[in-house]
Amino acid sequence: MKYALFATLFLALGGCVTLSGVYTVTAQDASGKPIPKLGKIVAEGRHIYTARNAMCSIAPDATVIIRNADTGEELKGESPHRC
Repeated sequence: MKYALFATLFLALGGCVTLSGVYTVTAQDASGKPIPKLGKIVAEGRHIYTARNAMCSIAPDATVIIRNADTGEELKGESPHRC
């Protein structure tokens, strides 16, 4: 049982680490307007989580949008993220 729990946790975390590509991370207020003081962060791969968490720590009521820098498409499963 202990090993099954460890394997499940390892596989779940592994999905976050394998993210690749370049993304833009922005934040919006409740009305959908960009929050100017946060600007736009460009993050590569798994570093989107650091960028997202930083924005949420500064603006706890924000909605974070993560887009592929090349295509402009939102990252499914991660965006939008409500802080």
